[in-house]
Amino acid sequence: MAEFDEVNRKITLKLVYYGPAQSGKTTNLMRLHDLLAPDLKGEIMTLETQNDRTLFFDLLPLGFRTPSGWLVKLKLFTVPGQVAHDATRKAVLSRADGVVFVADSQRAQSANNAEAFQNLEENVQRVGLDFSALPLVVQFNKRDLPAAQILSEDEINQRWAKAPWPLVFSSALIGEGVKDTFVRLLQQVYPALDKSFALQEIHGVDQQSFVAAVTGG
Repeated sequence: MAEFDEVNRKITLKLVYYGPAQSGKTTNLMRLHDLLAPDLKGEIMTLETQNDRTLFFDLLPLGFRTPSGWLVKLKLFTVPGQVAHDATRKAVLSRADGVVFVADSQRAQSANNAEAFQNLEENVQRVGLDFSALPLVVQFNKRDLPAAQILSEDEINQRWAKAPWPLVFSSALIGEGVKDTFVRLLQQVYPALDKSFALQEIHGVDQQSFVAAVTGG
């Protein structure tokens, strides 16, 4: 749930990159940071606890102003993928407004992807969010690896054919699909925000202008 500060006329959103260990969550965040215009972002920061780390940065650290004069800000987080750090994952996931699930395209990682996705669903419910209503994008990363090592796009599309979430194919290491994934997430997040805060009716921000203001596009 977005932080709604009526006194200071500010809305702060929290977006989380989730997935199995070594799937490319941190790489996504770092590449996205590289791709965004300097005036749109703060520095990447690291929260280190015992044997794990969480990366985050403020997107729009100064925010963007809606025509109604409200300030909209975003914070982006990754979570540690290792099972041992589940408490940290739940803490970061708490009050999230949207999630990118970063899956590993390697055939050998299919079981880990499934386990991590189930863990996401369980933890969403544990922190009091509605998984069926959560804005979510599924990204299959590491498409730059040799074809013999990874699932084909057809295989992935068949496996996820009944899933209601957008699928994006990426190679975060070289930046491909990183910004597209983020834009798809913003498009998923907007309807819930509009429903809660009447962004279009009261604040004069439609989906297109919301995405453009956040990405600088």
